[in-house]
Amino acid sequence: MEVSLKVKITAGDIYDYLLYHHYTSAAGLIGSCVGALLVVSAFLTNTWIFIVAGLVILLYLPWVSFLKSRTQAKTNPAFKNEMTYLFNDEGLTVSVGEDSASCKWDDMYKAVSTGKSIILYTSPINATIIPKRFLLEKKQDLIAIISTHLPARKVKIKE
Repeated sequence: MEVSLKVKITAGDIYDYLLYHHYTSAAGLIGSCVGALLVVSAFLTNTWIFIVAGLVILLYLPWVSFLKSRTQAKTNPAFKNEMTYLFNDEGLTVSVGEDSASCKWDDMYKAVSTGKSIILYTSPINATIIPKRFLLEKKQDLIAIISTHLPARKVKIKE
């Protein structure tokens, strides 16, 4: 089986990935809990500094992720052009113009989905973003090829 896709990654796609990545990490979850506790404490103790600190903590990560996604979309040469993703029995090959890079299924970390993307992690922090708007009728084939080649414990894709 083989699935080929042409995609153009936007700042919004990168932002979606960054939010997922940050809020599923321990640091992101702890930060969110601390921020929420500070806001609740502000109302219980009537101390305005707690609400300011809580809101800063809660809004910091989305704001920094927003800025980072815009910067990456503008400065990373790979995101300026259309990319071709080729999924086959060997793994994934990403091509941009004349350049290409491959990753074998055995070297992939995990596959997850968000509301807007399927994210194929090639390491704990690096990933290939597959925006769902480019999948159309190939979505089931892509999920099937990923599920066939990655262990079930590494696949968390919701349809």
